Amino acid sequence: MKTIFIAFAIEDERQRDFLKGQSLNTNSPFEYIDMSVKQAYDSDWKTKVRTRIKRSDGIIVLVSKNSLSSTGQKWEIQCAREEGKKVLGIYAYTDDRTNIVGVNTKVWTWDNIKNFINSL
Repeated sequence: MKTIFIAFAIEDERQRDFLKGQSLNTNSPFEYIDMSVKQAYDSDWKTKVRTRIKRSDGIIVLVSKNSLSSTGQKWEIQCAREEGKKVLGIYAYTDDRTNIVGVNTKVWTWDNIKNFINSL
């Protein structure tokens, strides 16, 4: 069982919920860690997130136009890189092909997610 950390902009919380639902409603080969942020970012939040990223086998980044202004998501991606974790970007929406520099982003399909998880 693999542990995956999901990095997303708070505006894309619903897409994160869809991904979580997909993992629960299929024969999913991974354990889902939900690190939703309901309060302002502070050093304690970053410590908790880093701990969860360290425990994860890989990171899935839900990429959208909201990602460009999400300081929390940017920090999570940087933290994943610092911790040497493999990162996969998944386009959060079919009509949004925003790119994040340094994040290999693919279309949201079960095969793309499964292949990433199997590579960990």
